[in-house]
Amino acid sequence: MVSHMQSDSGKVRFAKFPIGAVVRHRVYPFRGVVFDVDPTFNNSEEWWRSIPEDVRPGKDQPFYHLYAENAETEYVAYVSEQNLVIDESGEPLRHPQVEASFIEDENGQLHARERRMN
Repeated sequence: MVSHMQSDSGKVRFAKFPIGAVVRHRVYPFRGVVFDVDPTFNNSEEWWRSIPEDVRPGKDQPFYHLYAENAETEYVAYVSEQNLVIDESGEPLRHPQVEASFIEDENGQLHARERRMN
């Protein structure tokens, strides 16, 4: 499933990974579930410059917010599309926000829970 969105430049972007996709980083040993997508980079310049230049991603691509985890801990990550691939391990995610934010269907796919507004 590919979703499209409008970038700040008005250009239509196609996000490779939908909300609920379980992904892993191409280089670093962590994985997570997508809970939000930005059509292009939408974080601080300081954050972007903190990434080593030889692996710093371009800003003009979708960036994903993940409930992420590695062997030691759970956290929220912000990752460029070029650095993500689908995680096919089938291992359950242990991040505490996953159960609160998603429901799992009979095929093991994650779907966002409905949010109720007051």
